[in-house]
Amino acid sequence: MNVIIILILASLGVALMFLAGFVWAVRSGQYEDTLTPSLRVLAEDSQGKISETTSKLK
Repeated sequence: MNVIIILILASLGVALMFLAGFVWAVRSGQYEDTLTPSLRVLAEDSQGKISETTSKLK
């Protein structure tokens, strides 16, 4: 019976650590803009390849 209590307390402790990490991430702005960085990477790659390809064809 003591093992169950220890496991419950340990799982609650781990859950609280994950909750604290999530709250810290939200407060520090990790989830402010999730769309722009992924689109910026795609735009930079596609523009660079197009300009390099057109310059090689000329």
